[in-house]
Amino acid sequence: VQMEQKDYYKILGIEKNAANQQIKNAYRRLAFKYHPDRNTSNSEAVEKMKSVNEAYAVLSNPKKRSEYDLLRQQFGYSAHQHFRKNYSDQDIFSGSDLNHIFEEMAKTAGLRGFDDIFREFYGPKLRTFEFHRPGLFGRGFVFFSRKAVLFLFNKLTGNRLPEKGQDITDTIYLYPSLAQEGGPYAYYLRRKSKKLIVQIPPGIKNRQKIRLSGLGKKGKGGGPAGDLYLKVYIKRSLVQWLRDTISGIRG
Repeated sequence: VQMEQKDYYKILGIEKNAANQQIKNAYRRLAFKYHPDRNTSNSEAVEKMKSVNEAYAVLSNPKKRSEYDLLRQQFGYSAHQHFRKNYSDQDIFSGSDLNHIFEEMAKTAGLRGFDDIFREFYGPKLRTFEFHRPGLFGRGFVFFSRKAVLFLFNKLTGNRLPEKGQDITDTIYLYPSLAQEGGPYAYYLRRKSKKLIVQIPPGIKNRQKIRLSGLGKKGKGGGPAGDLYLKVYIKRSLVQWLRDTISGIRG
């Protein structure tokens, strides 16, 4: 692990006296940069994303930030090591609003949202992370799985909580020129027997996904429909196909 990766300020690329808004802006930029859907062939991106999440959760919390600053003054680069002796992942993310920022960024960019990515990163531990969720008891609550929340709501109220429909994933194949330059792509949605014109963003990479909001399965209890994700595969150009074929014959 490189030395600068242990310094929360350097991870986010900000100064020690950075204001809260600067910290949020830095997190948004880096969360977008290292989002797994944009880095399918970069194994280091996941670890960088984890570091960015941790750095934001600490520096956006006044109490944790002041404790970290004190350790930083005393121990320099080893401050992170001392800080983590007192704080587990659960402690670090407790009360953080990064779920809202991440979700907002993901929706805007058409990428997978908070729940999917963080469950992928932290596995079963995610259920005990206490993120800040306004409107529910005013403070935040332990993040249980969605099934557990629905079950409790049904038991306590006798009503059915609106539930978002399931997401669907399909595959599309693009010519290299369209993937590089971007532009309209005709996609046939078989389930609804209709043709959609999908706008391909320029520079999209192989195996990245395009998110079409509300085109997944129908929601339950008045809940919104799920999303449709189109996984992109880029076709080989004729020149590349010939190269690969000749290489195979020679090999």
